[in-house]
Amino acid sequence: MEWFVEGDYWWSRLVFQRVLAAVYLVAFLTAARQFRALIGERGMLPAGAHIRDTSWRDAPSLFRLRFSDRLFALCAWTGVALSAALVAGAADRLPLAVAMAWWAVLWALYLSIVNVGQTWYGFGWESLLLETGFLAVFLGNEQTGPPVLILFLLRWVLFRVEFGAGLIKLRGDRCWRDLTCLYYHHETQPMPGPLSWYFHRLPRPLHRVEVAANHLAQLLLPFLLFTPQPLATIAALAMAATQLWLLLSGNFAWLNWLTIALALIAVDGSLITGPPAPLPDSPLWYEITVVAVAALLVVLSYRPARNLLSRRQQMNRSYDPFHLVNAYGAFGTVGRVRHELVVEGTADTELAHGTLWREYGFRGKPTDPRRLPRQFAPYHLRLDWMLWFAALSPVYARSWFGPLVERLLAGDRDTLRLLGHNPFPDEPPAYVRARLYRYRFTTRQERRATGAWWQRDFVREYLRPTRLG
Repeated sequence: MEWFVEGDYWWSRLVFQRVLAAVYLVAFLTAARQFRALIGERGMLPAGAHIRDTSWRDAPSLFRLRFSDRLFALCAWTGVALSAALVAGAADRLPLAVAMAWWAVLWALYLSIVNVGQTWYGFGWESLLLETGFLAVFLGNEQTGPPVLILFLLRWVLFRVEFGAGLIKLRGDRCWRDLTCLYYHHETQPMPGPLSWYFHRLPRPLHRVEVAANHLAQLLLPFLLFTPQPLATIAALAMAATQLWLLLSGNFAWLNWLTIALALIAVDGSLITGPPAPLPDSPLWYEITVVAVAALLVVLSYRPARNLLSRRQQMNRSYDPFHLVNAYGAFGTVGRVRHELVVEGTADTELAHGTLWREYGFRGKPTDPRRLPRQFAPYHLRLDWMLWFAALSPVYARSWFGPLVERLLAGDRDTLRLLGHNPFPDEPPAYVRARLYRYRFTTRQERRATGAWWQRDFVREYLRPTRLG
């Protein structure tokens, strides 16, 4: 049927699929390298216990059939291999049904991981990857034109990501309305990047321009996605540009890359590459499947759409256990002060005034004031992110911080692999403690004088010296 496909988005569809496959690859790689310490059989929050305490209806997952570290690793590395093949374009050389099954396997594997991941997988970009990945199953491959209904639903995802984030800001912190939030955000964001210090030191009038541009990108441009071309393409490219700006200013896992992919799917490829070659008709079974799936997702969109209009708007919420249609948003509140946990250990078996305490180093979160923040996104450092939340309130760390300390005291190798520096390479410490510090970026003068990127001041004890037993 001519109404079913849109050939002008053939090129955009292929680019979108490659970027999405790359995001999948990073997501599975993150899971494979970190799961043992986080949710493994001997992890801080073992997935097996979570499976026993929940039902199929609450959290569908293949691991309900059987969970073990070896099986989880097999699934995660299988996801890495399948994603890498999709990046190389393997699905475009296969029959349509096989290509769809390939994308469906990726989605099912990652859904299974997220639904046993507990607090470590409670981030909005997990649901965004699953919702986008589910739609990708029905997007077709090189041998078919992209279905209009799926293209529309992908724009609907992008609309909710951007417009939801814009509304949560306007309804939240006053600094978004008076354009001052970026006086603080680059310094207090969860995971600063190597350019965050420089962004923070931009003139304040430019920070206000940044906020105003953010409001434009999130509150106006999403509506233009549903206008005729080339206006929709211009809006999509402008939204992608704002995401590139965010990529430079901080580490937000794969959120920005996935949003860019969603923006690119709205770009009219014929404006760049010219009209596509004629495409064969889509199989009838495929058209029926796409229409049925689109109808289901339109019905499920009611609650997320209502959430956008609600004065009590929620952000990053899933409305079904399959994460098919979700609510998104970020930074409704911006911190004015940055607090960080500094975890220390000592080899001394008797504590005294002169006890030597040594700091554990983390890969992404600030610890050593002289260390320039690193670029890790789209790779997701789950422990580092949760430590940022733990510094905001102990409530966020209630379930896992104690197990983390126990594993440091035991010298657990899987946990130590998550760290950037282990000050006890030969044997584990006798005691571990945690202290809360206030961090701020140094001024230009302080930076020249000391070489440090951060200035920190002690606030209070977070966890008193603790030992095993």
